[in-house]
Amino acid sequence: MITLKEALSKSSEELSEIRGELEAKAKASELNAYVGFETSGEGVPILIKDNIQVKGWSVTCASKILQGYVAPYEATAVANLKAKGMMAFGRANMDEFAMGSTTESSCYGPTKNPHDLTRVPGGSSGGSAAAVAGGIAVAALGSDTGGSIRQPAAYCGVVGMKPTYGRVSRYGLAAYASSLDQIGPIAQNVEDAAILYDAIKGHDPKDSTSARFEWEDIANNLDPDVKLTIAVIDNHVEEADEEVQKAFADTLKALEEAGHTIVHKTMSNTKYDIAAYYILATAEAATNLARYDGVRYGYRAEASNTTELFFKTRSEGFGDEVKRRILLGNFVLSSGYYDAYYIKAQKVRHLIRDEFNAVFKEADVILSPVAPSVAPKLGSIHDPLEMYKSDMYTLGVNLAGLPAISLPVAKNAEGMPIGLQLIGKAFSEKILFNGAASMERAVDYQA
Repeated sequence: MITLKEALSKSSEELSEIRGELEAKAKASELNAYVGFETSGEGVPILIKDNIQVKGWSVTCASKILQGYVAPYEATAVANLKAKGMMAFGRANMDEFAMGSTTESSCYGPTKNPHDLTRVPGGSSGGSAAAVAGGIAVAALGSDTGGSIRQPAAYCGVVGMKPTYGRVSRYGLAAYASSLDQIGPIAQNVEDAAILYDAIKGHDPKDSTSARFEWEDIANNLDPDVKLTIAVIDNHVEEADEEVQKAFADTLKALEEAGHTIVHKTMSNTKYDIAAYYILATAEAATNLARYDGVRYGYRAEASNTTELFFKTRSEGFGDEVKRRILLGNFVLSSGYYDAYYIKAQKVRHLIRDEFNAVFKEADVILSPVAPSVAPKLGSIHDPLEMYKSDMYTLGVNLAGLPAISLPVAKNAEGMPIGLQLIGKAFSEKILFNGAASMERAVDYQA
């Protein structure tokens, strides 16, 4: 597949031919990575996750409840990439309302992993990652609330980057958990991810959480020769399976040989990340998803009165995982439980951020697994708690609002990709991308 950097140098006629080839290959593919083939703009085709607004498109968040909704406005991230020689091309499959780690909760059916069609591609941005890995997308946009870009990128053997909270506007991103969500790039390599990140970032007055900062060109100034101090959280790595631990050790050795300094640290057990995240994320989700009531837009059930309309629309329109998280969110916000759960989780979130900051006093970046194992088989996860545990390494990054990038480093005995992530200080994307470029060169992963 042509890279994003190469595609940006092509003529409009050549790009039109590339778009035609991509659509034909995607329609013939068994991956189920696309749920629509709409186009908007001119330039290099970029696949858009189905929870990011593109004006005039049907945007459904892979949910029955939003069938029939047409976006009346454009996400700032999409408008920004259009201004940089790219276009919105197709809607990517995803977990319903970005709630899931496998892309199996989509109303369009599951997406498959291009390395093994019997396995999941990860989630919630599984369609975006599978399409890039499967050669049916040049690059894609995903969203990351608790690892939803990095985990599918790791499962599919591509690069996925979650920006610092506030670096990329959330205007036009369907809200799951507003204090955690971030739009980010999924690409074939680190340089392409940097190009797409540069295109979509920037302050946006339409987003009250958007950070003001001086724009800098990262992609054209990547420095893989940089020497960094890289922290390793030993007690976290121990929770991964043997194959992931071996890939981690091999990568660490390659980074040392490349001249980086390794320091060893400890942080709180990841179970605190999981507990705090699922309390806060579900609380915010319960509030954000209250707007889907059958009155204003999307699916509307047949009903004889307003109460019945709300009840039947939400019962029929939402899938099981979304209902589960709405119920949990309303529970932790309810009278008598708000202090015991929600307030306590906010305090733990503050402690998690403080722990990261303490590590960054002695390190430029942190090297960590992305997931405790490779992609599981389709239909193999029956317990929601088991699915939640697959996010143990990614959730803390969102709780602390930090940037992180996942890139493939090895394959297991069955040929499935293993990804690791670099985590940076808030607003240190330049250092993060330089470190990722150095790590990419050091491990020399072969797809």
